[in-house]
Amino acid sequence: MSSKAKRVLPTRPDPPSVEQILADLQSTHPGDPIFLLPSEPSQEHSPSSGSPSPAEEERERLYQLSRSYLGMNQQLQEAQERLRAQREELLRARAALEHDIMGMRQKAC
Repeated sequence: MSSKAKRVLPTRPDPPSVEQILADLQSTHPGDPIFLLPSEPSQEHSPSSGSPSPAEEERERLYQLSRSYLGMNQQLQEAQERLRAQREELLRARAALEHDIMGMRQKAC
């Protein structure tokens, strides 16, 4: 019934400069989880020993929390796009109704 117009996507922003990246790194809190993860697996706790260490449990918890956040953020962005499209559709319907009302008023006079 209605054809959807192809949306023009915004241009991709320029990547941050080296200075901006360094400034971000310098302003980051030392306790940030990204800086707490080890670069190599721990030798003191082998994966075959059974239960994970408290540090591994905390890393897994933070990882799952991050995944959950990213998933919810994606859902919110999709909902925002749907709402934006619905708003545009309502604005078009409003304009069409106002146009029809003006036409009816002109015919009545």
